[in-house]
Amino acid sequence: MARISTLESSRTGLLIRASIAAAVLLVVAFLLVSLTMTLQGSSIDNLLSPIEWLDALDRSVAIDTVANAADLLAAILAIAITVVAIVVELAANRYSHRITSLFVREPTNIVVMSFFVVATIQSVWVSLTLAGPAEAAPLPNAGLLMSMAMVTISLIILLPYFAFVLSFLSPVSVIDKIRHGALKSLQLGTSGAIEKAELSIQNSVDELQDITRRASELRDRAVETAAINALAELLLAYQSVLDDLPAEWFEVSGSVATDPDFVSMSPSSLREIEESGTWVEAKILRQYMDLISNGDPSSRDISYLIAINTKRIGIDAIGRRPQLVELSTRCFNSYLRATINNHDQRTTYYIMNQYRLLAEELLKGANHTSVKAIALHLQFYGLMGFKMQMPFLLEVAAYDIMQLIEACSNHEPDLIDDLLNLMLQLDQEIKDESNQESLLGVRRAQIQLAAYFLNQDDVPRARRICKDLKSEQRQRLNLLRELLLTEDRPQYWEFTDRGVNFSYMKPEERPHLDELFAWIDA
Repeated sequence: MARISTLESSRTGLLIRASIAAAVLLVVAFLLVSLTMTLQGSSIDNLLSPIEWLDALDRSVAIDTVANAADLLAAILAIAITVVAIVVELAANRYSHRITSLFVREPTNIVVMSFFVVATIQSVWVSLTLAGPAEAAPLPNAGLLMSMAMVTISLIILLPYFAFVLSFLSPVSVIDKIRHGALKSLQLGTSGAIEKAELSIQNSVDELQDITRRASELRDRAVETAAINALAELLLAYQSVLDDLPAEWFEVSGSVATDPDFVSMSPSSLREIEESGTWVEAKILRQYMDLISNGDPSSRDISYLIAINTKRIGIDAIGRRPQLVELSTRCFNSYLRATINNHDQRTTYYIMNQYRLLAEELLKGANHTSVKAIALHLQFYGLMGFKMQMPFLLEVAAYDIMQLIEACSNHEPDLIDDLLNLMLQLDQEIKDESNQESLLGVRRAQIQLAAYFLNQDDVPRARRICKDLKSEQRQRLNLLRELLLTEDRPQYWEFTDRGVNFSYMKPEERPHLDELFAWIDA
């Protein structure tokens, strides 16, 4: 709920800035009027003593002034409505029709427009009352004073109000308001209005995805990024209110069962989602999967952001919601399959990195079964990429599994052996392929891992790797050895998001290469 308070603070700050701008304009106008009166010889005492001034004012002048004020206010109202209607329509057509309903319900818009309408009506009727017979009154021409005050206020707030409208209709602001509305709807769910709250959550998620798609078509990275982050923040904030929601909330029925994201699912899949209580999480993550599957390869940074947010969601659920951890890993698998099927090797490369980082966090929580499953999936998709003419992905899988093994060196030995089995099996299915060059990256990772084991005084595992390397051509091994001894740049020599240099070997591990190659030759 911290995001709600942040949004309220942002809205309050915007209103404060608008109020300050209006006050500045009022002071400037007062100073200009005072200067004008001084230059033309009028007494400034009229401004300081309005009652005496109104008493001495000619009634015909007051009538004409109020009539002109009514025309001016009507023009101001027409300008405000025209400008606002055009801007709102353009924003709604560009990103989401939800903008119109958000704008209509905004309290500031209701107050300002109502003031313009009331001020116009007041001026019209005052002009009629002044035209009647003059009678003794406690404050003569008071209608004129009130009309002029309303005209002044209307003119003063017009520009700050337009600034408020433009700020309100900015896509990022609309995204914040949609997320804010979704979080507030959860309060309805806790109070018993389950159906209404469920519909609000579904509509909000769909609106955020629509904005993301539209921003992608318009190549608006800032808006697309904000919408993707909003989905993740909505999911994370939702976790804090789960305990307050009734059991009926987690049922896949009614509007949830007929939602486009669930209507095509098999009964067994729906039953699984209902039993795990993750229909909200599944709906949000399905938007991520759809965006990656149908994404433009030129917008890889959006796919990276989706992978990063999915990792955040999985890490946040460690130790609290194993169902969400499982859902996050399944989404990662779907991301990898989608990008490999699209032959987008670079995006797959970065998604595998985030997948491995999630596994490393699971290691800290002793989720060894999940770590082994992720390593198995990395192996599977590395081989899948190789078979689809993307051999570099096999090298990436080897490196990531090696990193997992090093990260779990202080954990259960059985887990290390299971991951090592996967590492040594990476090349089993492709040893008969003609493209042997693709094995160099796998062999390099195996040599690096053997040196790591030897540096950790783990001789049996280092010897096991050397035994597997005996079948490799000596010329290739010598080439890899020379590369590992000479490469001294831990970061890749090109600027990339992942940055790491696969060929770099830590200085303390390099001296073990001689012993390893002696074992290979023995």
